[in-house]
Amino acid sequence: MSNLESTSALHGFATPGRYGKRDGEAGVTASERKNLGLATVVARKGQEAALKTAIQGAYGADLPDGSRSAVGKGVRFIGIGPGQWFAVSESLANEALADELATKLQGIASVADHSSGRAVMRIEGPAARDVLAKGLMIDLDPRVFVDGAAATSTLSHMGVLLWRDGNAYDVALFRSVGGSFWGWLRDSGAAFGLEFVTTS
Repeated sequence: MSNLESTSALHGFATPGRYGKRDGEAGVTASERKNLGLATVVARKGQEAALKTAIQGAYGADLPDGSRSAVGKGVRFIGIGPGQWFAVSESLANEALADELATKLQGIASVADHSSGRAVMRIEGPAARDVLAKGLMIDLDPRVFVDGAAATSTLSHMGVLLWRDGNAYDVALFRSVGGSFWGWLRDSGAAFGLEFVTTS
């Protein structure tokens, strides 16, 4: 297992700082959640019940049946389709998450590592929903898109997985569209004042 940190998906495109409107507080803040473990978990034929039991036992999470997320011990599981989940972890960084899931779920699920192929951007602030609404064709009203809600959608023609974490929105996208995503975000957030920050 490698201990190397991944290069930012926005490397060469974005630099920390304020974009667009300069006066007042930034309406939206964006950051990249670095060195996450990202993996897909797909139940094998006839093993979905066994998979749910195994996840509950190992992580204390009830796998959601729809487009929602459930947080367990160190791992968030997001429903992305029938018998399919996207797993996200801060404590099991990079490929460590997929390695652990593959070991714990051997014989009942197929696990694929997505840590080197995807990036997760966090969008938050009072205008976060307004900015995202410029590119997403889903209802982000907090009465509908509640904490823990998730959706597989397109954002300005880019395929994304979006989930709400408290008052923040996390967007998982393919690293190959990092530059295009940044261009869209910079332009969409300019009217509100966009603050791009780096994280450790």
